[in-house]
Amino acid sequence: MASTEILLVKPVEGLGGEGDQVKVRAGYARNFLLPRKFAVSLNAANKKHVDSLKKRRAEREQQELSGAQELAKKLEKISLAFAVKTGEGGKMFGAITANDIHDKFTAGGVVIDKKKIHLHTPVKTLGQHTVKVKLHADVSVELNFDVVSENPIEPVVAEAPAPKKSDRK
Repeated sequence: MASTEILLVKPVEGLGGEGDQVKVRAGYARNFLLPRKFAVSLNAANKKHVDSLKKRRAEREQQELSGAQELAKKLEKISLAFAVKTGEGGKMFGAITANDIHDKFTAGGVVIDKKKIHLHTPVKTLGQHTVKVKLHADVSVELNFDVVSENPIEPVVAEAPAPKKSDRK
């Protein structure tokens, strides 16, 4: 397979950041990266751009890290509570998902990407639970949230077995 070496001008997911020299298949470079101006072909003239690209990359990464740290401080101050409908014995109808947590954040004025909220399984029980929010490669926050019943919990009433009637007379 033919491959070519290129210089990335913009960060590409799964490939690298600006200023990286990467080896990719020729078709990927020719049909996707070069027309969209994500990369330039590697030659002597373009190698001079490497220093400026790496400087710009370092500034961008520092800015992203400081922004993530500020957001982490803001998130630590937030307390989340979900009021859900319950049936007999406190059994929940439905579940709390990462999408519900994202909606609470946006209602509270915090803008965060849904993909950064890591809730392993949907919450289907009442009580206190933990969710991990990964804001940056180096910054993640674990938040506690409460799930409470919006209606009073009714205890489960076990029916007493009906007395058996004997068939004998």
